[in-house]
Amino acid sequence: MTTRRELLITGSASFCVLAMPLSSFSQQSTKLRRIGFLAMRSPPSAANPDYYGAFVWAMRELGYIEGKNILIEWRAAEGNYERLPVLAAELVQMNVELIVTHATPGTRAAQQATRTIPIVTAAVTDPVGDGFAVSLARPGGNVTGLSLIILDISPKHMELLKTMVPKLSHVAVLVNPDNPSIPGVIKSIRAAAGRIGVKVSTANARSPVEVEQAFAAITRERAQAVIVASDAFLIGQRRLIASLILKHRMPSISANRDDVEAGGLMSYGQNATEFYRRAAAYVDKILKGAKPADLPFEQPTRFDLVINRKTATALGLTIPTELLVRGGEVLE
Repeated sequence: MTTRRELLITGSASFCVLAMPLSSFSQQSTKLRRIGFLAMRSPPSAANPDYYGAFVWAMRELGYIEGKNILIEWRAAEGNYERLPVLAAELVQMNVELIVTHATPGTRAAQQATRTIPIVTAAVTDPVGDGFAVSLARPGGNVTGLSLIILDISPKHMELLKTMVPKLSHVAVLVNPDNPSIPGVIKSIRAAAGRIGVKVSTANARSPVEVEQAFAAITRERAQAVIVASDAFLIGQRRLIASLILKHRMPSISANRDDVEAGGLMSYGQNATEFYRRAAAYVDKILKGAKPADLPFEQPTRFDLVINRKTATALGLTIPTELLVRGGEVLE
């Protein structure tokens, strides 16, 4: 199995469009370009490259070397959404050339802080509905980037869980209540669950302690599986969540492959690493003179089903053939 660190080091053939020949490095301006990155978690490190590391590596492939011709000013909210407006204002005051954001809350904070500095978002749920763009094809403002389809795949999470756990009658949804996207996600899940006769309950978590308390509550309420809602804080707690999934023998699904690599049961969604690599391409275009108003938002065209066989075995589950024939990837 290819590890996240190996992916970041070696790259992937699917990203060749982003690469730049080494000979063209000399063509890059020697001017030190200064951009901001408004993140929900800590900057990448060798020990924890994460999605943000994919952005840094993609920038390097495009000829931007930190400390040589680009400076990335990192501001991380560490899972606290309330910190985002202050951090966005700091970046604006530093007069960065561009701000890269993570998810809808960070993009909204950046947009509220500036209507002139270009903003590249690596992943927002609904660019038009959230007021970031006039249309996907012609955003028309200072925000562009990549769009998720989280609301659309929530029903798929219900379907896949029901396939994995045929007798499923009660599912819990683990959420960070501070995430403004959550009400829409819950509404979508409830609608899908209602069509197949499954009860839905929610469990809130804003801290590691609350994550543990949430799983205890989910178990007391006799839920038979858990959907981990997409959220920057919860992604950062994926190893803790994986351990609790095993402890409470709770089949799980999320939108993030990293959750499965950490020990979760299943994921179905877009490739988050690719989103951050593509965000680097947007940054490159804008630094070379393109305007965000004219750069169309991209939407994912591929959704991956990933299953952890070791976790399935530990939970006493047999992976249904139906999931395998759908092209699901099984991590051994």
